Amino acid sequence: MNRLRRLIVAVAVGWGLHALASYAEVPADPLGSPMWDHHAVGLFGKAPVSFDVRVNVRIPEIAENQRVFPVTVDARALKDAKRIVLLADLNPIPIAVDYTLHGAAPFLATRIKLDQRTPVRAAVQTSDGAWHVGGTWVDAAGGGCSAPPVSRVKGDWADHLGEVRGAAWPDIENDKVRLRMTFRHPMDTGLVENVPPYNIERLTVRDTAGKVLGEMDVFGSVAEDPAFTVVVDDHGGALTFVARDTAGLEFTGKAKP
Repeated sequence: MNRLRRLIVAVAVGWGLHALASYAEVPADPLGSPMWDHHAVGLFGKAPVSFDVRVNVRIPEIAENQRVFPVTVDARALKDAKRIVLLADLNPIPIAVDYTLHGAAPFLATRIKLDQRTPVRAAVQTSDGAWHVGGTWVDAAGGGCSAPPVSRVKGDWADHLGEVRGAAWPDIENDKVRLRMTFRHPMDTGLVENVPPYNIERLTVRDTAGKVLGEMDVFGSVAEDPAFTVVVDDHGGALTFVARDTAGLEFTGKAKP
């Protein structure tokens, strides 16, 4: 065996040992997903992981429309949550939203695409670095990620691109504000022939003083014309939100409770 081959083998063995060490931290999946180990190692590394009923993922049992599937994640029973990752195991683009909390509660409602029957999960990270996972299987017809958006079929997507709406309501019981944000955008996955990927990729929410309350990385598996509902700290005044898409365009809105 020459030197180059020995180096390749050593690297391969090293990666294999790293993977085994990472897998050792991953608990068995109660949903029995064939992709759980793969996603868990990629997302969590060697951080502690547990399945936790306090991560409440509310979804319909059957997807009536696989292009627009509502998901609500409520992990407010957890203390010191700092990040939410929403994913569908068997989607070609598994992660839909990666949401970092600064001055926000661990709550997120949105709509995603589903390409087949799959577990839909939320993984919530707390300040100690541990991950808490909840979710369930959902039945869905195929093609949610690989079908063209309705606006593409109609041909009017450019006429409405970037239209923004926002509304906010006081959550008096918790001294917070519920904020809903909607955007007109095709959210192309790149899985439709002759249609390149084109999606909102970043969403930032700020308070009236400009302090960041929450930041989301958004992926193409979020539904066309995306909508997001979050719960953020109430600092008084208007909330500002800015979305940036993969073409560098920015869409800004404001809402005041």
